[in-house]
Amino acid sequence: MHLDLDTHGPLHAQLTRALKTAILDGQLARGSRLPATRWLATELGLSRNTVLAAYEQLRAEGFVDARVGSGSFVALSPPQPLPPGGPDADRVAPQSAYARRARLYHGRLPGGHIPGVRHSFQYGVPLVNPALTTAWARALSRAARYTDPSYPPTQGAPALREAVCDYLARRRGVRVAASEVLIVAGTQQALSLSARVLLDVGDAAAIEEPHYTAIRMALQVHGARLLPVPVDAQGLCCDLLPEREAPKLLCVTPSHQFPTGAVMSLPRRMALLEYARRHRSWIFEDDYDGEFRYDARPLAALRSLDDAGRVIYVGTFSKALYPALRLGYLVMPPALRGDFLAAKRMADFGTAAIEQAALAAFIADGGFERHLRRSAKALRQRRAALLEGLHACSAGRLEIADSRAGMHLAVWLRGVGRDAGEALIARAQARGLGLYSIAPYYLEPPQRAGLLMGYAGLSTVEIGQALAVFRTCLDELLPAASA
Repeated sequence: MHLDLDTHGPLHAQLTRALKTAILDGQLARGSRLPATRWLATELGLSRNTVLAAYEQLRAEGFVDARVGSGSFVALSPPQPLPPGGPDADRVAPQSAYARRARLYHGRLPGGHIPGVRHSFQYGVPLVNPALTTAWARALSRAARYTDPSYPPTQGAPALREAVCDYLARRRGVRVAASEVLIVAGTQQALSLSARVLLDVGDAAAIEEPHYTAIRMALQVHGARLLPVPVDAQGLCCDLLPEREAPKLLCVTPSHQFPTGAVMSLPRRMALLEYARRHRSWIFEDDYDGEFRYDARPLAALRSLDDAGRVIYVGTFSKALYPALRLGYLVMPPALRGDFLAAKRMADFGTAAIEQAALAAFIADGGFERHLRRSAKALRQRRAALLEGLHACSAGRLEIADSRAGMHLAVWLRGVGRDAGEALIARAQARGLGLYSIAPYYLEPPQRAGLLMGYAGLSTVEIGQALAVFRTCLDELLPAASA
């Protein structure tokens, strides 16, 4: 018989794998007798002990039966061939309610890359900084040499937690101890852990309307019942929060509302904290891009005003550094500390240790602050270029929600319905420009057309080139307004 040994590992293991393949491929049918050990050893140029060891392993795994005085016989039938076209996972029924919900929402996040375009106002594209790439590579290399190879602390590396505490005190007005900080794999894991700790299936969770779609979907997959609360120029409309059936969890972006850019006013912040205290609700404060402000210092984080211990404060390094770097942090309310640590332990034992050590060192030697200064300068220039260009081509057709923060602008088309907005997006794509509707960030999209325009991934020159195309498409869509 023909058997191919793969040259990997001991000879008896190679022979075992080759015989398994022959059985599963149908070369050796159920009930057929394996060759005598002496004959097969001679045929393959192996020792008889090697063949005996392989046969014994096959018997132990149930592939063959040994019959005293008769030899070894195949005990399995080969699997039935798959239908034409191969396996189709989408035809297999989900195995749990969670899997059904996850499959329903998987792949539905808006704002992905549009293929074939030259320029794109895609939100979430990182700012390219070659100096950061070089510095980060050095930090990772050093960390890989000196990091303890055992499991990392569940709560996160002490050095990184201390660095986060120092950063929050200086930049966000949040004074916490390292014992209150939990290192997580980005904002999405922070939300997932919060949902596991606080919500059962069917429990109510409030979200802003509009909102970051990934937050909504994470809660929906968890089985939460969503309560959308409108947002205006002062942030969440706290007077519209339900009194009769208060949500267990309220998810907000008070420092820079996504996607409108509104900053929650101080009276609204105090009202939200009082509501949470009165109803014993928990607040998930997503401070996703608090590093980047362009006119004045931002209001202190909601967590800094919380004297009742109801705020779960979350920050991320994905926006400031790389989306590929799945590192963030969560400030745990004292009452929930044990629950969060247990949930994190069950989720993954702890976040990757080498990346944590590299980031802690990068922050300690000043590299992170230097990168933030460079990034803020570049983003300020790009934002100014985008604003100037939008005002130049507006001719009264555009309403720009200038939040003076972050990495994107919300831009509305005056007097234009959503269908016409989609036509503008399609026309721009045909001309090599990627535009993105704001509608997917609403549970109930508005009738008027709006765009979410990210500028971190384009240079000032590229922004000018992209806006030239945008203006052409806008003139074709609204020629009367441009006259």
